[in-house]
Amino acid sequence: MRDAYHEELDSISDSLVEMARLVGSAIGRATTAMLDADLNLAESVIAADEKVDVLQRDLESRAIQLLARQQPVATDLRIVVTSLRMSADLERSGDLAQHVAKVTRLRFPASPVPRDLQATLLEMGQLAQRLMAKAAEVIITKDVDLALQLEQDDDKMDDLHRTLFQHLIDERWKHGIETAVDVTLLGRYYERFADHAVSVARRVVYLVTGDYADEMDGVATTDGTAPVESA
Repeated sequence: MRDAYHEELDSISDSLVEMARLVGSAIGRATTAMLDADLNLAESVIAADEKVDVLQRDLESRAIQLLARQQPVATDLRIVVTSLRMSADLERSGDLAQHVAKVTRLRFPASPVPRDLQATLLEMGQLAQRLMAKAAEVIITKDVDLALQLEQDDDKMDDLHRTLFQHLIDERWKHGIETAVDVTLLGRYYERFADHAVSVARRVVYLVTGDYADEMDGVATTDGTAPVESA
């Protein structure tokens, strides 16, 4: 009976990894669609978000059943509750990738991003995908040090977001209000996507240690070493 119980816990973790991989792929494909004005690719990202939603609902149902049937305590309870919260972060990440694709669909056949900002948006998209890939690795390995590093990695996304904003408020901006709104929204979608990846990693820290990531300064990690300071 206990073996089946722990298999169910493992299956919840597997679902989280699958969700992370799906939304990481989605943000990468949405970025390509946005920059290339590829309507078919954008539509595929929009449609594929349903799979993430189904996984999230299924995970939530299984977690609630575990809570009701097994009444887990201590670490097992942390696993179930934290998994529910991570699934919400990942589902929202999928929505954000879908939002990027929807901006592409709205502005087709043109790209919503001016040529002089495409490199910045490409870098934001690639960084978002890397952050989510690292979050998936953290879920698998339960590596606290790697989880804490995501916070520092996210600083680069914040820098890119600020760079984008500086272009928007520059008096030499010549692309009009509609494009400014599009770029503002796109920048926010990527910035929030990265925040959700960091949130997933922070929840793994809590899952493993029982401490919140912002309380880890000076606390040893599971291998006895000092953790990386969070930003």
